Amino acid sequence: MKIFEEIESEVQSYARNFPRIFDRAQGEFIYDEEGNEYLDFLAGAGSLNYGHNNPAFKQQLLDYISRDGISHSLDLHTEAKRQFLETFQEKILKPRDLEYMVMFTGPTGTNAVEAAMKAARNYTGRSNIITFTNGFHGVSLGSLACTGNSRHRGAAGVSLPGSSRMPYDGYLGDDLNTIEFLDKMLSDSSSGIDKPAAAIVETVQGEGGINACSMEWLQNLSAVCKKHGMLLIVDDIQAGNGRTGTFFSFEPAGITPDIVTISKSISGYGLPFALVLIRPEYDQWKPGEHNGTFRGNNMAFVTAKAAIDEYWSDDRFAKEIQRKGRYIEQRLNYIVEQYGEGNFTTLGRGMFQGINCVNGEIAGQITHAAFQRGLIIETSGADDQVIKLLCPLIISDENLTKGIDIIESSVRSVCSRIDDFPEESDYFDDVTVESELSSTKKD
Repeated sequence: MKIFEEIESEVQSYARNFPRIFDRAQGEFIYDEEGNEYLDFLAGAGSLNYGHNNPAFKQQLLDYISRDGISHSLDLHTEAKRQFLETFQEKILKPRDLEYMVMFTGPTGTNAVEAAMKAARNYTGRSNIITFTNGFHGVSLGSLACTGNSRHRGAAGVSLPGSSRMPYDGYLGDDLNTIEFLDKMLSDSSSGIDKPAAAIVETVQGEGGINACSMEWLQNLSAVCKKHGMLLIVDDIQAGNGRTGTFFSFEPAGITPDIVTISKSISGYGLPFALVLIRPEYDQWKPGEHNGTFRGNNMAFVTAKAAIDEYWSDDRFAKEIQRKGRYIEQRLNYIVEQYGEGNFTTLGRGMFQGINCVNGEIAGQITHAAFQRGLIIETSGADDQVIKLLCPLIISDENLTKGIDIIESSVRSVCSRIDDFPEESDYFDDVTVESELSSTKKD
């Protein structure tokens, strides 16, 4: 650890919670240099939906490199880009009746968010962006203006204008319709809210605490955006790429956002890659008006195409995610009922779920206990009070069960009623969740 302590910046975060030197990884496992094995329920903060070094993509990437395939090309046309765009159009966009122009931005999610907001502002001639409580959209200045967390915002060192924050679904309780509140504010010329260029929203707020909006709320937000002449931007950087059970997290709502941002797992291999999808009528950029040296990663084009071919040529993978999501939901509900003393709750949907603990201290103790048992899992939320599951979507049933068993035993070890808790094996005697995993295995 000496070199890291000597010269790596104090800004490091994940490394503090998992103080090991990691050396290799495969599938849902990561190994430290001493050969210790850990189940990875962090998965690159959602960048490894298809696991580490997925063999379905690895050989194609190696072959591409071996034949001296283009590695860097600015926004020049390449064969790798052509194949990705054709595959993305035929297997992702067309089956969902979506018509988007594909914009390649810089390689990270915040690059995509910055471009999306700039596109909306350029088209509408307005500057204000509606954002939501607990939202997280990145740490460059424009994205920070749309991010709720005070710790992240405070690190900017400057004022962050250009956005107006509104309550997310459920923020003011179940009985208050926050979209009606938004509509009222936008309809009243004395509300103090400038006419917005766009609203940006996550359908599941990952860093904000796994808060999931209802599909009705999302539909109503889309309608309010149309009513007030503003664009709807869905930030699908962490919730997309299958994490919630469909490729795009907004699909169950039956809406068509004006702009969609994608990053993290779109490359399929953990390679830096980000996209902005823009409805054609709003794609009014002048050449080079938004650019970047690393817009478009040819190696990521190769693995992204392979990921779509492997997992999204039909609906089997989506059904697998949904099946595993039901299992996760039932297991977490059981853990909350048994050990939370009424203070824990479950959050999220699909394979994007978590346990909301009493506070960040308890959540941290639980994740630390899990790490000691061989599971890497992190927290999120305003006070790091939510234990967040981000395991690879391709995780085997056996290892998914094992990982949640570790979470359960870690919760038990931290909570006070230790002696009264049943063993993990007792859980399966009278609960049908295990059959959920075994009854619909892949052929």
